[in-house]
Amino acid sequence: MKFSPLRLLANTLFFLQMSDASQRVRETNQSVTSDFTLMGLFNHSGPHLTLFSLVAATFTMGLLGNAILIFLIHTDARLHTPMYFLLSQLSLLDVGFPLVTIPKMAADFLEEEGTISFGGCAAQMFFLMLIGVSEGVLLSLMSYDRYIAVCHPLHYPVLMRRQVCLLMVGTSWLSGVLVASIQTSITLHFPYCASRTVDHFFCELPALLKLSCADTSAYELALSISGVLILVLPLALIATSYSHVLGAVLHMHSAEARHKAFTTCSSHITVVGLFYGAAVFMYMVPGTYHTPQQDNVVSLFYSLITPMLNPLIYSLRNREVQMALVRILFRTGFRSKR
Repeated sequence: MKFSPLRLLANTLFFLQMSDASQRVRETNQSVTSDFTLMGLFNHSGPHLTLFSLVAATFTMGLLGNAILIFLIHTDARLHTPMYFLLSQLSLLDVGFPLVTIPKMAADFLEEEGTISFGGCAAQMFFLMLIGVSEGVLLSLMSYDRYIAVCHPLHYPVLMRRQVCLLMVGTSWLSGVLVASIQTSITLHFPYCASRTVDHFFCELPALLKLSCADTSAYELALSISGVLILVLPLALIATSYSHVLGAVLHMHSAEARHKAFTTCSSHITVVGLFYGAAVFMYMVPGTYHTPQQDNVVSLFYSLITPMLNPLIYSLRNREVQMALVRILFRTGFRSKR
């Protein structure tokens, strides 16, 4: 048989392509079938047991506070307004945030095991991103609601009619689903063939990217750019809305009206500061500038502390919510006496 260099070259290229394809299949299969290991937050020493108990108590308080707020808004007719409808959606998101992360972290701590399946990790990442993006968009739309209420009170019933409120809520949820679907699918497309130990207490996108054995630098750059858009655009709307609100409040002649507007708006600004402060640190500051320990603390803050504080901020600083709670307690006590 006559020797042919072209045939030899073709056979060699074919062999290399088949080897590369089989290697990709093995990497993909390994990524899909293998579990991840979460490092967790606590060990079983005395101080860490105390911290774990504190986290469990905070988790319970947060769920209870947001559930009470949702219940009050749903049952009290005086709270059936656009502002409180949007607030009930914020509380619903704040119920979801800790439920995605804390029960799994607590179960791992109690069972002394930190494994999570590939599918579980994907679900955790998807729902966290969905809730986070939805809450960011919703907070910006809530600032627009306050702008209309303070600056255009006569047009408020028309500009914030029920259809507009439903559109706002739908936009926030749809934004979350869209961003979460894209980011999660891209992140989990990378092969994870090295260490599968996540230096975090849940599957968060930046922590997972560090485990990929592929070059993720281009995607991390795109992620930072998209993070700027996702965070800066809502912040720009919030800043614009409240600059107009501040101007209107300063020109109010009634001290009572000024106090009511300031109280309502300052509550929302406080929530915005807590949420966006943590989000900017995690997704706009490059990963080289913060350690895994700092990421754990910040993630615990926005997934647990902020959802627990939100109902307290709105209830303690809002007389209408306080009065609704008093009415419910009075009604309940009166029925029990009868």
